[in-house]
Parts: sequence; C-alpha cells; structure tokens
Amino acid sequence: MKRLDDELSTMIGDVLGLGVIVFKDGREVYNYFGGRRHVDPDKEMTRDTLLRAASLSKMFSVFSIAQLLDAGKLTLCDDVSYHLGFELRNPNYPNAPITLEMLADHTSSLRDGKIYSLPPHCPLEDFFTVQGNHFATTEPGKYFHYCNLNYGILGTVIERVSGERFDLYQQEHILKPLGISGGYVVSNFDAQTFDKLGTLYQPNNHGDWVATLDDYEVHPPKNFIRVQNPYAPDAYGSFDVTNYVIGTNATTFAPAGGLRLSFDDLSQALQLLINHGKPLISQKSFDAMINPHWTFDGTNGYTFGGVMENYGLGTYQIGGTSKARLCKDYAIDLIGHSGEAFGVVSGLYFIPNTQSGVAFMINGATLEAGKFSAGYACEEAVMNPVCKYIFGSHKPHA
Repeated sequence: MKRLDDELSTMIGDVLGLGVIVFKDGREVYNYFGGRRHVDPDKEMTRDTLLRAASLSKMFSVFSIAQLLDAGKLTLCDDVSYHLGFELRNPNYPNAPITLEMLADHTSSLRDGKIYSLPPHCPLEDFFTVQGNHFATTEPGKYFHYCNLNYGILGTVIERVSGERFDLYQQEHILKPLGISGGYVVSNFDAQTFDKLGTLYQPNNHGDWVATLDDYEVHPPKNFIRVQNPYAPDAYGSFDVTNYVIGTNATTFAPAGGLRLSFDDLSQALQLLINHGKPLISQKSFDAMINPHWTFDGTNGYTFGGVMENYGLGTYQIGGTSKARLCKDYAIDLIGHSGEAFGVVSGLYFIPNTQSGVAFMINGATLEAGKFSAGYACEEAVMNPVCKYIFGSHKPHA
C-alpha cells in the first residue's frame, strides 16, 4: 500500500499527526500513523496514541442506551422527564414530551449555546434555569438540529437508570468488554495509558501549533476532570468528581465528545460495527441505531450544508453520491459518525452490507471546506485515497 502511504504522508505538515485503520472483509488490512501526538518531536503518532475522539463518543453513549433498551429498562418513546426527576419541556410547546428518541436523533428542539458541559456540583436543571435559552421555536420531534446537550442529558439518564456514574458505566459495560484502553476521565488512566495521551492542537495565524486540550505536564490527581466546552474552552476548569452525586449532571463527563481512544481502540470499535453490535447489543438495537429516525425533506432540519441529511441514534448514513460523500471517484456508502472539536477531526464508518470500514483521527486539523463534498478537505484527503486503493472494487460513479 505504498501509494496510499505516500498520499496520506503528504498531509503531515498541514496537520500535526494522523492515524488511519481500514478493515476489508472482516479483517484489518491497512493502517497508517504519521506525524506527532505532541509538538515534542520525540512524541510520534503511533497505534497506541490516545486522542480525544470528539463526536465519535456519541456512538458509545448510544451503545449504553441500547443496552438499557435490551434490558427493558428504557423505551425510546419514554418522556425524558420521567427519568430525570424534573420536567423538561420546551416552553414554546409545554404539552409536548421530549423523548429519549428525540434526544438521540437530535430532534428534541434543544440547542447548545456556548456551554453544554457544566461542573459536577451544578445540577442539570441549571441549563434551563440559569444558563440562558436552550430551546428553539421548533416543535419537539419535528426538526433536526445537531445538539451536544442532547447527549449530556442521555448520559444523565444512563446514570439514573443504571445507578452508575456515566464514565464508570461506560468503562465496565462498553469499553472493558471490547478491550478498549481509553476512557473519559484522563486522571484515572494508569501511568502507561496516560503516557500515550496526545495533546490536541490548532494552528494559529502564524502557523504555530497551539495546544487546546490534554496538554498535561503531570498526571493529575485521580478523579479530577476538566470540564470541556469547545465553544468556550476557558470555561470552568478542573473539578474533583470523587463526591459527584450520580444522576445529577453527566454533562461533566462529556458524553457527547469526551471519550479518549487509541487507534487500536478504534480498530476494536470498527470490528464491533461490522459485527452488528455483537456482543454488546442486540440486532434489534443495532438496527435502531443505524437506520434513520429523521430524514431531510428540504425544510425539516439543518444539515451543515448537506453533511447530515439523515440521522439514526448516534449514527448517520452517507450516500456514496450525496453531498456528504467522502470518496470522489467511487460510490461508497458509509454508516457511522464524524467528529470535530479542539483541533481533532475524526471518523468511524462501516460500509453497509459488508464487513469493511475505516476509522481515522487527525490532530491539528484545519477546517478548510471540502473540494468535492460538504465535508472538510482533510476528511476528503484521508477517505478519497482509502476508497481509491482499498475500496475501489465497489461500484464507481456512472
């Protein structure tokens, strides 16, 4: 795969570091790791480098929801107020319940604002009483608008239904069974895992790399967590969650985007997807995740210029000839999720009806618009050569 290596290596310099894993026919057939996980030249990007994976985390949050659905502890049509212990209603539609399905498929009518993660001592209700207006004028269930706060609420529901702190539930029931080394609370990583953590960067106007997240000089004390808000990166700081009250505010743990994963972890996650969620969740729940619950009809949602024209539960589908396509010359359909925050751009996708897929994370990515798609140019620069050299046997464009 030298030609693919050569194409990906041309990205280094424009980005700080990059890793890619590719599966075909049920097995890993390609990987590439280039550049660095830190400006220190000795800290190269490797298979065991961990990065904050951004919105790929949403898929993992839905795996937890799916387990609770399989156990009969939730239904998608549940009014979230029932599980939260306080009434959550859009004041413009006080008689319209906001359901778990609406949260998971981003039709809840909630909006982020600059802040969507609060410190552990702040109750979740503060978003709706002291943190400004988080409600749209659209009716719940009728309009798609991507909202990270939805997943902070889902994380809180996971806590209240399971009786376990969000990050610990994930660790015990999702990450550990998959053999995944990462997690949400960096301070609780063992020394070996912490040493492999990458710092996220963005380039400034002078072309210098500026650290944005996980720029730790020393291993922080256990159970300390930085509250993360990409639109307000200096908000709040670090907090001790030792005495956090389960079920009060899981936004602290960033269920929408706070999961740190290595590239080896991504390989395990990709294998889970091509195995239809087994052994973690049922086929029924997996189908509910990947099949669209909302589809754009021209007026019923905000699509980021065509990136998201449908949404399931923590996943969306990319048609091989759609505006969202990441492969220029081949019609490759994908299902999965992208991520972007603090300078990382990520993707975790499988090709439906196959056992093939791809996962990547880019550190120090710029958000230059794509040349042929609604995505970012750096996403195209990864996916287009992968499609060309590995998935090229799929049907090309007419």
